[in-house]
This record gives sequence, C-alpha cells and structure tokens, in this order.
Amino acid sequence: MKTAQLQYGSGKWMVDNIPNNFPTEKAQLVLVFGSGELVTQLSLFNDVKSKFPQADIVSCSTAGEILHNEVYDDSAVVTAIYFEKAWVKSVSVEINKNVNSFETGKSLMNLLNQDDLVSVLVISEGSFVNGSDLVAGFNELNTNNIPVTGGLAGDAARFAKTQVGLNTVAKEGTVVAIGFYGTNLVIGHSSFGGWDEFGKERVITKSTKNVLYEIDGKKALDLYKEYLGPYVDELPGSALLFPISLRTNDVDKNLVRTILNVNEQDGSMIFAGNMPEGSKLRLMKVNFEKVINGSSIAATNTSLMHKDQQADLAILISCVGRKLILQDRTSEEVQAAQEVFGNHTAITGFYSYGELSPFNPGSNCELHNQTMTITTFTEL
Repeated sequence: MKTAQLQYGSGKWMVDNIPNNFPTEKAQLVLVFGSGELVTQLSLFNDVKSKFPQADIVSCSTAGEILHNEVYDDSAVVTAIYFEKAWVKSVSVEINKNVNSFETGKSLMNLLNQDDLVSVLVISEGSFVNGSDLVAGFNELNTNNIPVTGGLAGDAARFAKTQVGLNTVAKEGTVVAIGFYGTNLVIGHSSFGGWDEFGKERVITKSTKNVLYEIDGKKALDLYKEYLGPYVDELPGSALLFPISLRTNDVDKNLVRTILNVNEQDGSMIFAGNMPEGSKLRLMKVNFEKVINGSSIAATNTSLMHKDQQADLAILISCVGRKLILQDRTSEEVQAAQEVFGNHTAITGFYSYGELSPFNPGSNCELHNQTMTITTFTEL
C-alpha cells in the first residue's frame, strides 16, 4: 500500500510532491477533503483526474481539512491510495430532504456486500441526511459486522449546505460509500470524545426521531436552560459547549449528541441524531485537556487493532463542534494522534457534521457527535 498527499489552495498547488515510487497510473482511490468553494471547482477536479487517471475520486466539503499534523481552512487536501493486493469499489446515491435515509444506507450496503468485503467508508452529505437512520440502513445488511466508518460532510461553521462527489465535482445531496476488499487489508477504528458528564441522569419522555420534546415529562428546552446559566442568551450557538450524553437500550456505551437548533415556541430541541423515547441522558461540558487527550486515546485504540504493524494510512474525522470550541488549539488534537501513529503513517481527514464508527470491533456502526473518529488501513 502506498499513498501520495497533495494540497491545493490560493489558486495553486501548495504541496505537489508525488513520491517517485508512487504509481500514479495505478492508484485506485483518491480522497479530496476541502472547502466547498474548491471541491465544487471543475478545474480542480480535472487536475486531480489528470494526475490519477484510473482512480475513483471521492470528495467532500469540510469544516476544516487535516493533513499530517495540522488543520487547514480554505484548501483541498488530496490523498491518493494504491493497494498492491486489496481492491476498492465506490458507489453513490443522490438524495433530497424527502428521501428515506434508512433505505439509502441499505441500498449502498447492498451494492457493496460480498464475501471479501472487509470495511466500508461512508462520506455523506451533512445538511439534511438523518445520520442515525443512514447508519441503521448500513447495519441492516451488515450481517458479518465488518467495520463501517466515515463522516458527514461539513460547511465550515455556516451549516448551510454541504457537497460530496464521486468521479465528478462535489454537489449537494450525494452519499458515497467505498468498499474495501481483500484479506490482506487490516482495518483499525475507534471513536472517543473526552467530555465530562454532570447532573443527574434523566429520561426522554417525548421525541420524534431527532426532535426532543420532553425530558422527565418537562419541556426539554426549559430543563436544558436551567443548566446553562449565563450561556442561555447565546443559544443555539452555546449548545456546542454543552452536548448531551445519550444511553439507549440497545447500545452498551454512551453516544454524544450535538444540539443543532432550538424551538422556543414548543420548547423542543433539534439534534444531529435520533433521540429515542425511553433513552437516558445527561448533560456534558467541555474539558479542554480531556478533549485533546481523547484524540490520543482514539489513536491508541485504533493502533492496537494493527498489533505489530504500523498503519499505512489514518483518516481522522472530528466534529466541527470540537473545532469551534478548541479554536487555536484545534491542531493539538491532530498532533496528539500523530504522536501515537508516528511518521510512517500518512494522515488525512476533515472536520465534520457527524462521525460514523462502531464502538468496538464486531459491533454495529453508530452516529457520533463531538468525537474524534479514526479509521486506519494497513496492507500486509
């Protein structure tokens, strides 16, 4: 397995050094993570295609792109991948707000399913897809419990529109799934947050998918506001500082859910993922050192799945909420991961509107928020 990494920005290639031993004509997959303005440019797509003519090109807009141990804005990070033994298959579907996200995930998994499938990487539009339902669709047909990981595209901190592309310029309403095949491919995965929980555990008593109406029989927003103190006047933006820890009946670990918006009229809260009735929840608050250390824990857990082998490639997908909170310390969580992997591992990734990963090897994929999610690849 070989990789080549480039970076485009300010109208030019900022990094354009392809290793001499990288077979550009044989690369099977190219990942392009960048600003919406760049990944929708036909000229950039054509340039990447000319460099790696046989590869599937998968691109998405981000809330920040990752290269090596740094985080960038307003650029495009390009990672070309050549597998010597493994092979890949990339598929996509177009959706809109009225399309069933569960059936979308199910359809994509059906297109990839075969005996030698070892991993699926999902790059989804992030503006209107229901991430929980999308994941449930993949899980429905994932009878072998192969790792399904990935993330929802971002749009900086604008939350207006996201773009994803497969072998074309990125556009709104696209969901891409990449299947990786072959027994010589070792996949690692982990997801970790690092937030502190506080307050008593409460029960969701009324909800519809990702809209939460009542907690312990009280209006959800009223109860949430009691905890915010001086931050209450800054809603919904201040909600990024206080996400929710969610424990559902069918998950053995707590999920983190980000609040996207609030409805003052009916006292409801809109989340990035489903909030099932009967689930338990607690409020969370930021601990900067623990959030940054969470990235190191995710990298360590992922590395353990490779045993004595160093990862050839690590894809880091972190939440836009972490970036908005960490601000000028954002690169520290990427550097924490890089210190675990070392210089042998090529690192790419992006800041997302939702992260996809199982909790443990052999378990179903889950939608996460406010986590650092890492997927690693090594070819034996």
